[in-house]
Amino acid sequence: MAFQEVVYRPVFGRALAVSTVVVCAVGIVALFWGDPAAALRYAWPIVLVAAVAWALFWRPTLRVQQHGITVENVLRTYFLPWPAIRRIETRYSLTLYTSRRKVPVWAAPAPGRHRTLGLARKDFDGVGESARGEFGELRPADAVTTPTGNLAQVIRGHWEQLRETGLLAAGEDPEAETATWHWATITVIGLLVAATAIGLLV
Repeated sequence: MAFQEVVYRPVFGRALAVSTVVVCAVGIVALFWGDPAAALRYAWPIVLVAAVAWALFWRPTLRVQQHGITVENVLRTYFLPWPAIRRIETRYSLTLYTSRRKVPVWAAPAPGRHRTLGLARKDFDGVGESARGEFGELRPADAVTTPTGNLAQVIRGHWEQLRETGLLAAGEDPEAETATWHWATITVIGLLVAATAIGLLV
């Protein structure tokens, strides 16, 4: 059976990013319409809010791919090949552990208490054995009816299958696991912070 890539971007986060950017754009237009001179000073904080909203809510993405997992967070993107993965947890967010690092998946935070109320045994049907704790317990965020639990099970299912068929036996290649900083995002936000400070203080 051919591997089917999974790409997850939280709909609520992306909707929040779009709405924030739209509100900021309206605010900037209103500033320039009312007082162009003042807008040159006070528009920067609004642009900063829009940029941060984009980085926080639009960018985070999880890709489950044939040769590994790509986690795009706010300031860094990670590629974790399947042999590098040691543990998969869902305590605070979907989190992947390798021998080198801990990688939280910003796109998949653990569900809130209101979402996990009323979970039943059937919500955990199909959860892999690697999800269970020392005493066989499961966390509410492991429920496959929650986004975090569903994504965790997709990853666990393929990871356990590769392990059982011996395809992870060759071990990990330290050079294959990568972490890349989003320097453009960091630079833009840094410049906007500086412009905001200058506009408000000078």
